Amino acid sequence: MDGIHDMGGMHGFGRVEREEDEPVFHHEWEKRAFGISLQVADSVGFVDDHLRRSIERVPADTYLRVTYYELWMRSIEAILEEKGVLTIAEIDQRVEELKRGEGNG
Repeated sequence: MDGIHDMGGMHGFGRVEREEDEPVFHHEWEKRAFGISLQVADSVGFVDDHLRRSIERVPADTYLRVTYYELWMRSIEAILEEKGVLTIAEIDQRVEELKRGEGNG
């Protein structure tokens, strides 16, 4: 069964436009997301297939709305929860603490 992640080449979605000299990362946080993925893969143990499987489970409306690295981060969160390392609530709590500047030092 095809999912939203299989939409490449589907009729009606138009061409995939490529940026000339497209950077690997468009924003600083994307570099951190990439680094987090490497660290989690090494410490928790997952491979690209796990990341892809998790990304393929993202609801279609979310998949079309978020960026490439946002999909990565959602996938990593799901893997951490699936492996019993952290819950989504614990991740959300830590994100809120970081937003308030807690625990940065």
